[in-house]
Amino acid sequence: MDKKNALRAGAVTAGSTLMMLLMTSPALALTRDDGDDPGPGLSIGETIGLYVALPIVLFLVIAGLVMVTDKSRKQQ
Repeated sequence: MDKKNALRAGAVTAGSTLMMLLMTSPALALTRDDGDDPGPGLSIGETIGLYVALPIVLFLVIAGLVMVTDKSRKQQ
């Protein structure tokens, strides 16, 4: 009985996903809106720095501050 329920759940999920994909319209990203003024694009280095390096550095700074200000350690 478990196999039948799993097959039914998979079919429902696949069917609903397919229907959502077929019913959605494109994002029309190439059509400019009124007042749309995009800036210059980012280089590869800027993109990696902004979306990879900066979050890692922020995480390390926050983790370091938490470790330095930790009061749960016993002073000997």
